[in-house]
Amino acid sequence: MFRIRPANQDDIDQLVPLVDGYRQFYRQASDNGGARRFLIERLDQGDAHLLIALDDADTAIGFAQLFPVPSTTSLTMRWILNDLFVVPEARRSGAGSALLKAAHELAADHGVPQLMLRTQIENRTAQSRYAALGWQRDDAFYTYLLSV
Repeated sequence: MFRIRPANQDDIDQLVPLVDGYRQFYRQASDNGGARRFLIERLDQGDAHLLIALDDADTAIGFAQLFPVPSTTSLTMRWILNDLFVVPEARRSGAGSALLKAAHELAADHGVPQLMLRTQIENRTAQSRYAALGWQRDDAFYTYLLSV
């Protein structure tokens, strides 16, 4: 099986290839050094909540990363589940669902009333998993991006 827990600095070496694999899934060039720097910054600054999934051998098989953002409309904080990744060989094991459930529990423990996430339109596998776990697709807003 596997277990989910908050990640810490000692997990960096195992998280780097996962973050790099996640980035490659989204068609980004491999950059282990950049992934390492990014993870170290997040953990040092404490501006994200990072969960790690470990198998029975304590090998990292997945991660989820959540970022708190203020919501003026609800006058509360909401968390964006910005990253979710499970290595291909551990997919369909329940690790992704366990990470999603752990993210939900962590947010509830912090009194966060709402989680948000985005996924690619063609990522139907992820969409069906989110729906099965009670996530609701937002049809009221479009996402726009502007490169700076």
